[in-house]
Amino acid sequence: MKSLPFSKFRSFVVIFALLLFAGGIGYQLGLRKTTVTLSPEKRAVINQQAPPTATVDFSLFWEVWQRLFRYYIDRATMDPQKMVWGAISGMVSSLGDPYTAFLPPKENKEFKEEIGGAFEGIGAQLGMRDNRVIVVAPLKGNPAEKAGIRAGDAILKVDNEDTGGWTVSQAVEKIRGPRGTQVALQIFHEGGQKPVDVTIVRDTIVVPTVEAWVRQSSEITEISGVSDFEKLKKMPGKVAYLRLNRFGDRTNGEWEKAVSDILSAQATNGSLKGLIFDLRNNPGGYLEGAVFIASEFLKNGTVVSQVNSDGTKQDYPVMRVGRLLTIPLIVLINKGSASASEIVSGALRDYKRAKLVGETSFGKGSVQTPQELSGGASLHVTTGKWLLPRGDWIHKIGVKPDVEVKIDPTDAGEATADAQLAKAVQLLLE
Repeated sequence: MKSLPFSKFRSFVVIFALLLFAGGIGYQLGLRKTTVTLSPEKRAVINQQAPPTATVDFSLFWEVWQRLFRYYIDRATMDPQKMVWGAISGMVSSLGDPYTAFLPPKENKEFKEEIGGAFEGIGAQLGMRDNRVIVVAPLKGNPAEKAGIRAGDAILKVDNEDTGGWTVSQAVEKIRGPRGTQVALQIFHEGGQKPVDVTIVRDTIVVPTVEAWVRQSSEITEISGVSDFEKLKKMPGKVAYLRLNRFGDRTNGEWEKAVSDILSAQATNGSLKGLIFDLRNNPGGYLEGAVFIASEFLKNGTVVSQVNSDGTKQDYPVMRVGRLLTIPLIVLINKGSASASEIVSGALRDYKRAKLVGETSFGKGSVQTPQELSGGASLHVTTGKWLLPRGDWIHKIGVKPDVEVKIDPTDAGEATADAQLAKAVQLLLE
C-alpha cells in the first residue's frame, strides 16, 4: 500500500475519552495554566429545524425540552446551553465508544491549553473499564502517586459521592480543583481485599515529556531495593535510560536533546552496554509523534498502518534517519502503556529491534481525529484503527512483553524496588 502524507488534522492515539486527566480534561502536557470560566448569562440560540437530509423525528426531543421548562421545580437554575451540550454528549455516548467524545467550549479550551501547559489536580490519568472509573496511570512524582494511587485502581467514591454510572468527564470535573485544596477518594486496588480511603491535596501538575540519564548499575537508585541489586551493581558497564511520558507538542524537541545528551555522554565516557526505553504509564498522544520516535531506532519499513472508516489503508513509514539504530535496546511497558506507546513498542518488537520487558500493555488500537465546532466546542471522532507492522490489531488485547515481570502491589510505591527496570539492566549487562 502506498504511503500517504499525514492528514491535515493531527491524529490522536491517546486514551482520550478514556483518558481525561484528573487535573483537567486532556493531556498532562505543557507549560501554561489558564483559568477558564463560562458566563452564566449566556443562553443558547435554539434552532428547531432539522437538517434537510435528517430522517429522525426530533419531536420527542422538543417535547421533553418544553415539558422540562414547564414543569421542572427549579427552572431558574436551568441553562439551555448546558442542556444542549448535555444532549450532544448523550448522543455521542450512545455510540458506545469511550474514545469518541464531545467537549463543550470550556473543556475544549482546557484540553488545548493543557497540551502545552500546566494544570491543577492530583496528577492521574483516568479511564473506564467494566463501567467503572479507573486510574490508567498516576503521573510520576505527583500527588496521586505520592498518596499511593496505582494503575488499575477503581475509584468508588469522590468526596463521598458514589461514582457508579459516572462518565470519565464527570469524574474529572469532581476530582480536579485548585492547588492546595483536598479531594477524598475511595479506591479499590487491583487485587485488593477492601476499599481504601485516601485524601489527596491537589497541586500544579507539570510533567516533563522526556527524562534521560547514563549510569553505572551501582548508581541506579531505583533498583537498589531489589533482591539482586548486589549482583547487578558488580556487573561492569554503563547503561542509558530514556523515559517518554507522552507524545505531545514538546516531545520531539525534548527527545532530540535527550538523545544528543546520551550520545555526548557516550562519546565522553566510552561505549554503553545498551539503552532502556521506558514507556510505562505512557498514555499515548499524536500518531505522528509515535512514528517520529520509532524512526529513531528503525532504518526502514512501515511503523504503523491506519485503516480508515471508508476501508482505505494509510501506511506510516520510517520518516527520518535515526541516531540510535544499533544500540542494544530494552523497552519497558506495563498496563498503563497505551495507544502511541503501543505503536512504538509493538513496531520495535515486530522488527526484532528491541526486547520488551514488563507487563501486557493497555490495548487501545483506535485513532481519533479532533474537529473544531462552532462556539469553541470540539468533537473527537474515532476515524480509524491502527495496525502494527505484522498486521496485528491489539485493541483490548495489548502488546505482550517478551519477558514478563510483574510488579508486586505491595512494592508498587517503593521507589527503590523497580523489578522491571532491574530486569532490563540485567539483560543489558549480562
